[in-house]
Amino acid sequence: MRPRTSAGFAKFRPVAAGSRVALVAPASPFDRRQFDEGVVELRRLGFEPVYDDTVFDRRGFVAGEARVRADALMAALTREDVDAVIAVRGGYGSVETLRYLDADRIRSARTAFVGYSDVTSVHAYLATEVRLASVHGPMIDGRLATGTAAYDRASFLASLGTEPMGELSPEGLEVVRPGTATGPLCGGTLTQLLASFGTPYEFRPPPGHVLFLEDVGERPYRLQRMLTQWRLAGRFEAASAIVFGQFPKCDEPGGGATARAAIHDVLADFPGPVLFGFPSGHASTPLVSLPLGVETRVVADGAPRLVLDEAAAGE
Repeated sequence: MRPRTSAGFAKFRPVAAGSRVALVAPASPFDRRQFDEGVVELRRLGFEPVYDDTVFDRRGFVAGEARVRADALMAALTREDVDAVIAVRGGYGSVETLRYLDADRIRSARTAFVGYSDVTSVHAYLATEVRLASVHGPMIDGRLATGTAAYDRASFLASLGTEPMGELSPEGLEVVRPGTATGPLCGGTLTQLLASFGTPYEFRPPPGHVLFLEDVGERPYRLQRMLTQWRLAGRFEAASAIVFGQFPKCDEPGGGATARAAIHDVLADFPGPVLFGFPSGHASTPLVSLPLGVETRVVADGAPRLVLDEAAAGE
């Protein structure tokens, strides 16, 4: 019997010191120096990074042909001697790999997948098609390569383990709408999730989920447009709570319109709690890792917090 979360997501195999970690590039190409520094950081954490030469492929703004990227991702996710797969960077291109993936084989292997930004497409595939927990966490480029100034080491390691992460109340987390709610945590980058609507790989989290949304460099009117589309599509109705990221580089310069105000306007009548400013994904502070698929309690009061009551990994 495969271990599962209370929402029915298969748990991935535990990842700890000594685990082999495969590095893949399903999206855009990257700086080789960043790659090498990220490998050093993973070794410092006790992991053994592995990769093949296709990770260095280039084809314009993507890291090689779609089929080659997909084959490398599938191989990494189904290797018996690999416990986790970490994306090197985002950018664009992960969605092009989805049609070549095999949900049954991925589900059977139960390998952890880590990343954010463009690889939200892979997280959405794992959540909807595979029903496998994953980790919204640091990639190599700009995060692991930079060290603990760019990612939170404690939450990264905890997100891969078998113990629930418990209470997370990072500085700067704000209440947009008060309340308390629970549900499986699902989500990622707003732009990528919205782009899945109407496709065969549409993001379809379970009813009652806690929705996590984040993005970067989207002006407030674009955020309001995207969130309005989400609302008009009836997708907020299935969420018990919504947690937003920090949305860096989204406010208009000079103190004009803000991301937070756009969120407040669209969700003025949302019946559950809404938080803003959780530092996962595109964050201006060290990235806090979030396991996706686990039961999560959102508390939006004078001390806003998330309480993660399950682990994403299991034996």
